[in-house]
Amino acid sequence: MNTISINTLVRENILKLQPYISFRDHNEFNAPVFLDANESPFGDCNRYPDSTQKQLKNRLAELKNVSQSQIAIGNGSDELIDLIIKIFCEPKKDSILMMNPSFAMYGFYATINENKVLQLNLDENFDIVKNEFLRIINEQSIKVFFLCSPNNPTGNSVDDIEFYLQNFNGIVVVDEAYIEFSGKKSSLELLNKYPNLIVLQTFSKAWGIAGARVGMAYASEEIITLINTVKAPYNVNVLSQDLILKTLDDKSRLQENVNAILEEKAWLQEQFNAIDCIAKVFPTDANFFLIKMKNVDKVYGKMLEQEILTSRRDPAIPGCIRINVGNRQDNEKLINLLKNISE
Repeated sequence: MNTISINTLVRENILKLQPYISFRDHNEFNAPVFLDANESPFGDCNRYPDSTQKQLKNRLAELKNVSQSQIAIGNGSDELIDLIIKIFCEPKKDSILMMNPSFAMYGFYATINENKVLQLNLDENFDIVKNEFLRIINEQSIKVFFLCSPNNPTGNSVDDIEFYLQNFNGIVVVDEAYIEFSGKKSSLELLNKYPNLIVLQTFSKAWGIAGARVGMAYASEEIITLINTVKAPYNVNVLSQDLILKTLDDKSRLQENVNAILEEKAWLQEQFNAIDCIAKVFPTDANFFLIKMKNVDKVYGKMLEQEILTSRRDPAIPGCIRINVGNRQDNEKLINLLKNISE
């Protein structure tokens, strides 16, 4: 059991901050007359959303087998990343640690908050070198460590999450945006064992609802209270909350989406093996591939000519392009193009 005291990690001004509490949320009733929030009395979407997202948290608690008090809802995982940094990292003083390469927004929000961004360089297989991790945390004062598993843009999962929780005396954020595709166990099962753990998940990937911009943070009640204190009062809009709740009514949707994407992923993998311009396809647990091209300038240029948008990763990952799994029509267009590109 990790015995870290969360309050010792929180910025002093955040500990003193009083949350904004909507009168409607504080008093749980559905009044017939709302004259408290200066809203328009007209329109289909004229009322502010439930700022505590009670219905959505109730459904997620059932789905994930956690308490409602262990859930925070964000306007995408991006908002939650930003809030975590604001809560724990003093501007111009504290540091975060992130894998390199990994999801750029960890460093982006830390930089906005004037925090130092330290990078844990991955090895040639995009795995963490544990001794290098131990060296950095022993030499540097770090508040938050972001672990992306499966990692974006490399696609591989991080092994032995507990090692980092046991050895790091700060907040460990495990970003599981792609966990549904991996077949791996979620770190949610570690929440009650490690009070310094935050698990991020999203409706943007496997659920197929990126446009709604809804992400979730799962953590101890203590950390969730801090997130709810700092977040904007009405951060997730009515339309998004309603859409997610309707989606959760369809219990088969998630697995159907995942199965369809994994089937297309397997088809793409087979096609890639016979394409001359591809030098290497890296192993992936996500819904995308990191691919090293023999002539990345030529390949990327040809794709742009055919209006196929992909994510070029050099110079950070030389010669590589990240390509996510599309539908069969999109995938066939990609493969037909790549087959006609010589080295």
